[in-house]
Amino acid sequence: MELNFKDIFTAFMVLFAVIDIIGNIPIIIDLRKKVGHIQSEKASIIAGGIMILFLFVGQSLLSLIGIDVNSFAIAGAFILFFIALEMILGITLYKEDDDGGITATVFPLAFPLIAGPGSLTTLLSLRAEFAIQNIIIAVILNVILIYIVLKTSSKIERIIGPNGIKIIRKIFGVILLAIAVKLFAHNIKALF
Repeated sequence: MELNFKDIFTAFMVLFAVIDIIGNIPIIIDLRKKVGHIQSEKASIIAGGIMILFLFVGQSLLSLIGIDVNSFAIAGAFILFFIALEMILGITLYKEDDDGGITATVFPLAFPLIAGPGSLTTLLSLRAEFAIQNIIIAVILNVILIYIVLKTSSKIERIIGPNGIKIIRKIFGVILLAIAVKLFAHNIKALF
């Protein structure tokens, strides 16, 4: 059970880029305007719980269907690739419809905005490459950051401004694109 800070940092950055909590600030502010109040603690804990649970049962779920982790990681690389393109080009390829009757804290905030298809796929892709304890620490660090961002979203928006948010999204988009290519290359070798 060895902690590798480089792996923790890499996993943290990948999840941070995929979850894109900074880029989601406009959506969070919009939700807050619609529903009045978002329970930051609850949303963060539920999202973290979903991610850690999926980290443990995701692989069993896949083997039940008959899919190996490398194939899933390659599929994850494609998802990351498209999320990165969305961030860099400012287009929307994936649109989640948000007309659920559940409170905004759980839906669409905790799931699928934070713990969505992108982050869940990423977790299994990371699991193919890093030790599980390093990924869990990366998830917990992200959950703490998500909580801070949810609590201070309106202040952050005032400080950074819309252009600042756009710049941050593009920078993380490029990082994510590079990670997607690396993930694809690493796992395609493992398949053949």
